[in-house]
Order: sequence, then C-alpha cells, then structure tokens
Amino acid sequence: MSNEKYTDDHEWLRLEEDGRITVGITDFAQDSLGDVVYVELPEEGQTVKEGDEVAVIESVKAAGEIKMPLGGTVVEVNTALADKPELVNSDPMGEGWFFRIEPDDTAALDQLMDEEAYKASIE
Repeated sequence: MSNEKYTDDHEWLRLEEDGRITVGITDFAQDSLGDVVYVELPEEGQTVKEGDEVAVIESVKAAGEIKMPLGGTVVEVNTALADKPELVNSDPMGEGWFFRIEPDDTAALDQLMDEEAYKASIE
C-alpha cells in the first residue's frame, strides 16, 4: 500500500516516517506540462494554510501553481530544482519533489485520494 495521497490538482503528498509530508506533482501533471524549465519554491520556515499558493511551475507549454491541500510549516525545499528543474520530469515522485512541511494536522490527508482513486480520476 502506498503512503501517497493525491489532489484533484495532480499533486501528491507523502507522509514520511518522521511525520513530515513531502509534496510534489504527479507523473500525469509533469507529462501534461511538458518540459519543466523553472520551479519557484516556498521559503523554509514559511507557514502555509489550506488553499495557499506555495509554488510555481513553468514549462515550455504552460505555467501552474501548487496550492496547499492542508496547512503547516515548510521545513525543507528541494534546492536541486533551482539548477535542475528537469528532475520534475524525469522523477516526479522521487528526486523531483518540491518541499516538505510539518503539517498542522495529518488528519487532512484522509480527505485526499488514494492511489487507486487518483488513477481512476485521470483515466
């Protein structure tokens, strides 16, 4: 069983063993965007609320944003994306992650889709 949850906006959230949540975009999203050329990430220590726009993604086709499905504090950002935004395309669920948050309440994850529901939503 996967530890990831998914949003309607094609973001994935993974609850890590330390209780933090890693956030990125799905393979479907990166494929739809095309070659990612720039990622603007939030600042470490930034407090985010549900619905806040926290990251911007620019590709050769379009620009998009990541909106938070839950609140928390940004504790780490993937600095590798500054020099290698293409990691979002090559490994969106791994090395292409965006940031990690210390969630206010992990119960909010229960409102998101599991992998099976997400796959059904994009078919």
